[in-house]
Amino acid sequence: MLLQQFYLGCLAHASYLIGDEESGIAAVIDPQRDIDIYLEAAAEKGLYIRYAILTHFHADFLAGHLELRDQAGAEIVLGSRAQAEYSFHPLHDGESLNLGSVRLQALHTPGHTPESICLLAYDLKRDAGQPYAAFTGDTLFIGDVGRPDLRASLGWSAQELGSLLYDSVHGKLMTLPDETLIYPAHGAGSLCGKSLSSETVSTLGVQKQVNYALQPMSREQFLDLVLADQPEAPPYFTYDAVLNTRERPTLDHTLQQVLQPLALDEVLRLRNEGVQILDARDPADFARRHMKDSINVGLGGHYATWCGTILDRDTPIVIIADPGREREAATRLGRIGFDRICGYLDQGMLALEGRLDLLNQHTRITATELAAQLAAPQPPLVLDIRTPAEWKALHIDGSLHIPLNHLAERVNEIPHDRPIVICCRSGYRSSIAASLLQRHGIHQIADLEGGMNAWQTMSAAV
Repeated sequence: MLLQQFYLGCLAHASYLIGDEESGIAAVIDPQRDIDIYLEAAAEKGLYIRYAILTHFHADFLAGHLELRDQAGAEIVLGSRAQAEYSFHPLHDGESLNLGSVRLQALHTPGHTPESICLLAYDLKRDAGQPYAAFTGDTLFIGDVGRPDLRASLGWSAQELGSLLYDSVHGKLMTLPDETLIYPAHGAGSLCGKSLSSETVSTLGVQKQVNYALQPMSREQFLDLVLADQPEAPPYFTYDAVLNTRERPTLDHTLQQVLQPLALDEVLRLRNEGVQILDARDPADFARRHMKDSINVGLGGHYATWCGTILDRDTPIVIIADPGREREAATRLGRIGFDRICGYLDQGMLALEGRLDLLNQHTRITATELAAQLAAPQPPLVLDIRTPAEWKALHIDGSLHIPLNHLAERVNEIPHDRPIVICCRSGYRSSIAASLLQRHGIHQIADLEGGMNAWQTMSAAV
């Protein structure tokens, strides 16, 4: 058995290449949309990718099953309860795919979604009777289980799916041998659960000891625990879940269409027509100077997730990036199905040299400077744009709390006649917020360098 995990940190997404060295037959499980990593790994190992398998229709990213079909000739495999526009092999409960001396057996595990499956991997040369590993998709994570509340808009209640999840986890997965390796589709940072570990593999036996959702409990207790305190899902989740069921252009085809350099005059024309100007540079560079009305979501953080949260997926996008990073910015948008890109500003910010009429900036201040300002007779208002859980754990006294994902709809709560200092955890999200406030005509703003991390460090040193 050959097994390789690929972990995409910005989406906290794990995918897998599994195959048999002798026969050369392989499968990719839950692929990301840009598939070169699988093609290169398979070529290095002498493998032919016969199957592209989805454990379910993912909500947080657009999967690469169509790309693997079109570029590698792979057959798409879904659980038999799935419905999709494209042709696929429906894998029934207990049915197996043979990859030479490796067998992948389907285990229907509805709950996170109605069509969810897990895949049990058997190394037939090692032990044909016991599974070596389980690829659990979003059904079972390290430290958590998949949330059952993401299909409400598609007609499934959280209680209904949660009850199915209880049966899948406690009635099926927990009956596997304790030695079975657990390989999930996500890790810490994913919004598909609430308590995911930073570890990317474990054993079922360890999870029975440490995973809160695997402890002995009734169905009602399970539902209460799993449904409580789930993070708010970004608006693009339902869009991606549906798009994963559809026939659509592949990423390579899309990038060929959208990666077009645009002259400044063309960008300005498009901006006047209402396109979104996405500045993907570092927050510090954005603060120093940026095009008026642009939105900053830096490539250095959870870029795709925040683009999917802040941007309108139906409005075309023009990218401003450091020269040489335009393809990365477009590819990472493509990972969540945001393909309506007009192009990118040719030469990036160099195209705006001497055009002060088109430029804007905002201040960044240190934690020490903020402390001094707060002690002054007329202090600024601190705007905390972190999540409710982060706010509850720690915040600056007197600050106004508006989570970033609700900032645009609650912008009228922010005064225009008082300096505003924006804070998040590290300084990444505060730059997004600063760009949004400037678009709404609020210009007395600064963002806190290093965020609450820096504030805590400064406070501890005083």
